[in-house]
Amino acid sequence: MSDTGEEWQVARRRKGAARKSNTLQPCSTAAACCQQQLDVGKTVKRIRQTESELRCEEFWKDWKNQLLEAGSASLTKPPENKKDTEVSADQVETGRTSQHLECVCYGLGSFSSCVSARFQLAMLLLLLEAGQIPLKDCSVYDPVFSSGERDVLRELGLTVLTKNEEGKCPATKPTLFYLMHCGKALYNNLLWKNWSTQRLPLMIIIGNSFSGIKDRTIEREFKRDYSYVSQAVDVCEERALPCPSRLIDVFSDTSVITFPSSSLNKLPQSTWTEPSEPQYQHCPDLEIILKEAHS
Repeated sequence: MSDTGEEWQVARRRKGAARKSNTLQPCSTAAACCQQQLDVGKTVKRIRQTESELRCEEFWKDWKNQLLEAGSASLTKPPENKKDTEVSADQVETGRTSQHLECVCYGLGSFSSCVSARFQLAMLLLLLEAGQIPLKDCSVYDPVFSSGERDVLRELGLTVLTKNEEGKCPATKPTLFYLMHCGKALYNNLLWKNWSTQRLPLMIIIGNSFSGIKDRTIEREFKRDYSYVSQAVDVCEERALPCPSRLIDVFSDTSVITFPSSSLNKLPQSTWTEPSEPQYQHCPDLEIILKEAHS
């Protein structure tokens, strides 16, 4: 891959992601490239080429169909109680009716220097197109983005967030959350912020399998430190997404995760009473960058 300036290095497994074999993944020797070194036009072209490559893959059809099925169910879900109706009325007043999904992407990584991140970004663009989600309605954030990478994302038409929300994003309408190989705390924070029978059904997550996370985490620590993922694993619906062997470092252990109201309503009412914000005092290696720690 001499034409891209990339060399092959052994990929380190992200914590919370599936265990992988010692496959190789291209990463740039200039991982800390600065704004002056990043050619926005060339980077956009490379992403478009990767997008075209994925579009020809057989497994892409399955990803597309899974998203369309989950999106259709989310968009056609009728209000189930007064609170749901109030949210819908507010959306009508502001002109934001649920004609399409919105999207939030966290933890994409440095896509200008890491091929895996570039493939994940290209897949995101394909999913937005398939789901007819306007590019401007997809918000992206990762504290590792360089200023040049933020320029690339804006050039692609995406909305770049400037605040580290630590994953604590409320879903006020049907929303696709794209969290590829992110840390457990990011999923846990997202669930906490939407921990109600009204908001969880609005969410579609494409990211690590919750069941897989449970299997790879010590049970006591899983329940203590990641209580929302621990509870969600029993009531969410997971559909595994296929991954070809040559892209195992990019798309392994990925699922479409939804939260059917019928499952949520089986839980006792106390489940939803005053959910406490996660603190992670027992987690020295938290797997996410906290806003206080990132300048």
